[in-house]
Amino acid sequence: MYFKVMKIFERLHSGETIPFNDPDYDQIFDGVNRTMILLAEFNSSVDFGKMREILSKIVGKVVHENTTVFSPFYTNYGQFIEIGKNVFINSDCTFLALGRIVIEDDVLIGPKVSLITEGHPLNPADRKSLFTRQVVLKRNAWIGAGATILPGVTVGENSVVAACSLVSRDVLPNTVVAGTPAKVIKTL
Repeated sequence: MYFKVMKIFERLHSGETIPFNDPDYDQIFDGVNRTMILLAEFNSSVDFGKMREILSKIVGKVVHENTTVFSPFYTNYGQFIEIGKNVFINSDCTFLALGRIVIEDDVLIGPKVSLITEGHPLNPADRKSLFTRQVVLKRNAWIGAGATILPGVTVGENSVVAACSLVSRDVLPNTVVAGTPAKVIKTL
Protein backbone atom coordinates (compact mmCIF):
# COMPACT_ATOMS: atom_id res chain seq x y z
CA MET A 1 0.00 0.00 0.00
CA TYR A 2 1.26 3.49 -0.90
CA PHE A 3 1.08 6.32 1.65
CA LYS A 4 1.76 9.92 0.72
CA VAL A 5 3.67 11.62 3.52
CA MET A 6 2.10 15.04 4.07
CA LYS A 7 4.05 17.90 5.52
CA ILE A 8 2.93 18.76 9.02
CA PHE A 9 1.27 21.99 7.85
CA GLU A 10 -0.81 20.18 5.25
CA ARG A 11 -1.87 17.77 7.98
CA LEU A 12 -2.80 20.63 10.32
CA HIS A 13 -4.77 22.43 7.62
CA SER A 14 -6.62 19.24 6.72
CA GLY A 15 -8.00 19.12 10.29
CA GLU A 16 -5.62 16.57 11.80
CA THR A 17 -4.64 16.94 15.45
CA ILE A 18 -0.86 16.69 15.75
CA PRO A 19 0.79 15.35 18.93
CA PHE A 20 3.75 17.30 20.31
CA ASN A 21 6.02 14.26 19.83
CA ASP A 22 5.18 13.94 16.11
CA PRO A 23 8.40 13.32 14.15
CA ASP A 24 7.62 16.29 11.85
CA TYR A 25 7.00 18.79 14.68
CA ASP A 26 10.45 20.33 14.14
CA GLN A 27 9.07 21.86 10.90
CA ILE A 28 6.86 24.06 13.08
CA PHE A 29 9.78 25.13 15.26
CA ASP A 30 11.90 25.93 12.20
CA GLY A 31 9.17 28.21 10.82
CA VAL A 32 8.57 29.85 14.19
CA ASN A 33 12.29 30.52 14.58
CA ARG A 34 12.47 32.18 11.14
CA THR A 35 9.44 34.32 12.00
CA MET A 36 10.88 35.36 15.38
CA ILE A 37 14.10 36.59 13.76
CA LEU A 38 12.15 38.74 11.28
CA LEU A 39 9.78 40.00 14.01
CA ALA A 40 12.71 41.25 16.08
CA GLU A 41 13.79 43.34 13.08
CA PHE A 42 10.21 44.51 12.40
CA ASN A 43 9.55 45.52 16.00
CA SER A 44 12.80 47.50 16.27
CA SER A 45 12.20 49.47 13.06
CA VAL A 46 10.73 52.99 13.02
CA ASP A 47 10.34 53.36 9.24
CA PHE A 48 6.97 52.24 7.80
CA GLY A 49 8.47 51.43 4.40
CA LYS A 50 11.10 49.18 6.00
CA MET A 51 8.47 47.66 8.30
CA ARG A 52 6.25 46.81 5.30
CA GLU A 53 9.25 45.23 3.56
CA ILE A 54 10.01 43.07 6.62
CA LEU A 55 6.32 42.19 7.07
CA SER A 56 6.26 41.05 3.43
CA LYS A 57 9.08 38.63 4.27
CA ILE A 58 7.19 37.44 7.35
CA VAL A 59 3.98 36.68 5.43
CA GLY A 60 5.75 35.56 2.25
CA LYS A 61 3.85 37.98 -0.01
CA VAL A 62 4.11 41.68 -0.82
CA VAL A 63 2.08 43.71 1.68
CA HIS A 64 0.17 46.47 -0.13
CA GLU A 65 1.52 50.01 0.26
CA ASN A 66 -1.82 51.21 1.71
CA THR A 67 -1.67 48.63 4.52
CA THR A 68 -0.20 49.69 7.86
CA VAL A 69 0.85 47.51 10.79
CA PHE A 70 2.05 49.25 13.95
CA SER A 71 4.68 47.69 16.15
CA PRO A 72 4.96 45.83 18.33
CA PHE A 73 3.37 43.02 16.39
CA TYR A 74 3.54 39.34 17.32
CA THR A 75 2.98 36.17 15.36
CA ASN A 76 4.30 32.65 15.62
CA TYR A 77 4.18 31.76 11.93
CA GLY A 78 3.66 34.53 9.39
CA GLN A 79 3.56 32.44 6.22
CA PHE A 80 -0.10 31.61 6.84
CA ILE A 81 -1.27 35.23 7.16
CA GLU A 82 -2.95 36.93 4.20
CA ILE A 83 -3.37 40.70 4.48
CA GLY A 84 -5.46 42.66 1.97
CA LYS A 85 -5.26 46.25 0.77
CA ASN A 86 -5.95 49.30 2.92
CA VAL A 87 -5.78 47.30 6.16
CA PHE A 88 -4.84 48.95 9.46
CA ILE A 89 -3.49 46.85 12.34
CA ASN A 90 -2.80 48.81 15.52
CA SER A 91 -0.05 48.11 18.04
CA ASP A 92 0.46 45.10 20.30
CA CYS A 93 -1.58 42.59 18.30
CA THR A 94 -0.94 38.85 18.49
CA PHE A 95 -1.72 36.50 15.60
CA LEU A 96 -1.28 32.77 16.31
CA ALA A 97 -1.44 31.81 12.65
CA LEU A 98 -0.53 28.14 12.14
CA GLY A 99 -4.12 27.52 11.00
CA ARG A 100 -4.25 30.46 8.54
CA ILE A 101 -5.51 33.99 9.01
CA VAL A 102 -7.19 35.82 6.13
CA ILE A 103 -7.66 39.58 6.49
CA GLU A 104 -9.55 41.01 3.54
CA ASP A 105 -9.39 44.60 2.21
CA ASP A 106 -10.31 47.63 4.35
CA VAL A 107 -10.23 45.80 7.71
CA LEU A 108 -9.46 47.78 10.88
CA ILE A 109 -7.88 45.98 13.84
CA GLY A 110 -7.54 47.81 17.16
CA PRO A 111 -4.65 47.53 19.63
CA LYS A 112 -4.09 44.35 21.64
CA VAL A 113 -6.30 42.22 19.39
CA SER A 114 -5.59 38.47 19.38
CA LEU A 115 -6.41 36.28 16.39
CA ILE A 116 -6.02 32.65 17.45
CA THR A 117 -6.11 29.75 14.98
CA GLU A 118 -4.70 27.11 17.29
CA GLY A 119 -6.11 24.98 20.07
CA HIS A 120 -5.57 21.86 22.15
CA PRO A 121 -7.85 18.91 22.93
CA LEU A 122 -9.71 18.97 26.24
CA ASN A 123 -8.67 15.45 27.19
CA PRO A 124 -5.67 15.85 29.58
CA ALA A 125 -3.90 12.88 27.98
CA ASP A 126 -3.98 14.62 24.58
CA ARG A 127 -3.66 18.23 25.70
CA LYS A 128 -0.17 18.75 24.29
CA SER A 129 -1.48 17.95 20.83
CA LEU A 130 -2.27 20.79 18.44
CA PHE A 131 -5.17 21.45 16.08
CA THR A 132 -5.87 24.48 13.90
CA ARG A 133 -8.89 26.26 12.39
CA GLN A 134 -8.72 29.23 10.02
CA VAL A 135 -9.77 32.76 11.08
CA VAL A 136 -11.23 35.07 8.41
CA LEU A 137 -11.94 38.79 8.70
CA LYS A 138 -14.13 39.79 5.76
CA ARG A 139 -13.96 43.11 3.92
CA ASN A 140 -14.44 46.25 5.99
CA ALA A 141 -14.70 44.45 9.34
CA TRP A 142 -13.63 46.37 12.44
CA ILE A 143 -12.15 44.51 15.40
CA GLY A 144 -12.12 46.65 18.56
CA ALA A 145 -9.27 47.00 21.03
CA GLY A 146 -8.48 43.94 23.13
CA ALA A 147 -10.86 41.62 21.29
CA THR A 148 -9.99 37.94 20.89
CA ILE A 149 -11.10 35.91 17.87
CA LEU A 150 -10.92 32.14 18.46
CA PRO A 151 -10.13 29.29 16.01
CA GLY A 152 -12.55 28.72 13.15
CA VAL A 153 -14.31 32.09 13.33
CA THR A 154 -15.28 34.20 10.33
CA VAL A 155 -16.19 37.84 10.98
CA GLY A 156 -18.57 38.93 8.25
CA GLU A 157 -18.29 41.88 5.87
CA ASN A 158 -18.86 45.32 7.47
CA SER A 159 -19.23 43.75 10.94
CA VAL A 160 -17.93 45.20 14.19
CA VAL A 161 -16.49 43.29 17.12
CA ALA A 162 -16.66 45.54 20.20
CA ALA A 163 -13.61 46.13 22.37
CA CYS A 164 -12.63 43.33 24.76
CA SER A 165 -15.07 40.84 23.20
CA LEU A 166 -14.36 37.11 22.99
CA VAL A 167 -15.61 35.75 19.67
CA SER A 168 -16.07 31.98 19.55
CA ARG A 169 -18.67 31.78 16.74
CA ASP A 170 -19.03 33.27 13.28
CA VAL A 171 -20.25 36.86 13.06
CA LEU A 172 -22.81 37.50 10.34
CA PRO A 173 -22.23 40.35 7.86
CA ASN A 174 -23.37 43.84 8.92
CA THR A 175 -23.56 42.87 12.59
CA VAL A 176 -22.18 44.34 15.82
CA VAL A 177 -21.19 41.83 18.50
CA ALA A 178 -19.99 42.45 22.05
CA GLY A 179 -19.25 40.62 25.27
CA THR A 180 -17.76 37.41 26.55
CA PRO A 181 -18.84 35.34 24.78
CA ALA A 182 -19.73 37.82 22.03
CA LYS A 183 -23.42 38.19 21.24
CA VAL A 184 -25.22 40.21 18.59
CA ILE A 185 -26.19 43.64 19.94
CA LYS A 186 -27.08 45.41 16.71
CA THR A 187 -27.45 44.97 12.96
CA LEU A 188 -26.19 47.61 10.57
